[in-house]
Amino acid sequence: MKKKSSMRYEYSRSYLHHIVPVLVWLGAVAGVVGLFHQRSKRFEIVGIAQGQVRQVAASCTGRIRNVSVELFESVKEGQVVAVLDTLLDSERLQAELDTVAAEVEHLMAQLIPTQETLIAEAANLETDNVADQRRFSVDVENARLRILELKALIASDRITLEDLAMEVKIVQDLVQQDAAAPYELQKVETQYDSLAKKIEQNERLLEQTIVDLAQAERRRDEFLQRQMIHPSVDSALEVIRKEVGVQERVMKRLLAELEPVELKAPIDGVVVAVPIAANEANMRRAGEKVLRRAGEVVVEGEPILAIAEIKPTEVVAYVRHMQLGLVRPKAMVELVKTSGLPQIARSQVTSVGPTFEMIPQQLWRNPNLPEWGRPVLIKVPLGLELIPGEVVGVRSL
Repeated sequence: MKKKSSMRYEYSRSYLHHIVPVLVWLGAVAGVVGLFHQRSKRFEIVGIAQGQVRQVAASCTGRIRNVSVELFESVKEGQVVAVLDTLLDSERLQAELDTVAAEVEHLMAQLIPTQETLIAEAANLETDNVADQRRFSVDVENARLRILELKALIASDRITLEDLAMEVKIVQDLVQQDAAAPYELQKVETQYDSLAKKIEQNERLLEQTIVDLAQAERRRDEFLQRQMIHPSVDSALEVIRKEVGVQERVMKRLLAELEPVELKAPIDGVVVAVPIAANEANMRRAGEKVLRRAGEVVVEGEPILAIAEIKPTEVVAYVRHMQLGLVRPKAMVELVKTSGLPQIARSQVTSVGPTFEMIPQQLWRNPNLPEWGRPVLIKVPLGLELIPGEVVGVRSL
């Protein structure tokens, strides 16, 4: 019996001998964590971690054809995020294209008698040099007019093709609803395919005509390098040449309206809701203008979406009236992260705002009492893991 009691006593002493160091170590760890936590809580100023937020706005007035990203989707700098159609008034553009086409026909009609006159005059000359010079010059202007004619025709057909594409979609929906006969869809699709084939043929012809123009210009230039320029050639074609130049500029502007505008991400980041002014927040309906959608019309400068940096690069803290002496530009401070795994890192004040501003509501000590403070910008140091919008403590050193 005494032997058993002695063994129990020895076992208890051995157990206490091993457990006491463990308890002391755990107590020390708890103390360190507690001290760190208390230290991290003692700061005079609070701020918000934030990164850059760039708005992707319409560069011109147009209708959104496509927004290729979703809310909170990651994007890369240079990635196409939206496409705008600038063609809003197809009837007006069609009328202008018809005007250009008519003017081109008029110039081509003028060029024929001018060409005949120049050739007839050249017959009375002692040499064929002037005739050749005139022929080369006329070939160049003919090619320029043919290019304008084809561009006007292709642009006009593209407008019609867009209308037919929409009509095909409408008839497809009607056929699915048994509101239209299948032959109606077949008829519209045939018209669409025929016009698309015509456009393709004219585009190939346009490419060939551009090659012909380059060759005509080369032949003319090579001839002019070998021969003296006859003044009557330029004077006879000057009016037509100027008119062709005017129509080329008009056509360039009209074709630019047909081309969609691609909007690209200015930075790497995440798609976020378009920021709004505080006085507009209560007037906006749920989801309205958070991210613009295909089919909506936007004016030049109107934001379509916004992109925020994934990692914040700065902390904006606010110094209240009684704390004005705590920070100054280039002053060293400690940034205290209290959420998640606590962290403390040293940084430097980048700049101090010149005026007092209303502090963001999430930093008010009383949610019902607005507060004012002077903004202070602090760079986020490497190694401090923050997320945009996180509240950060700031302690002056």
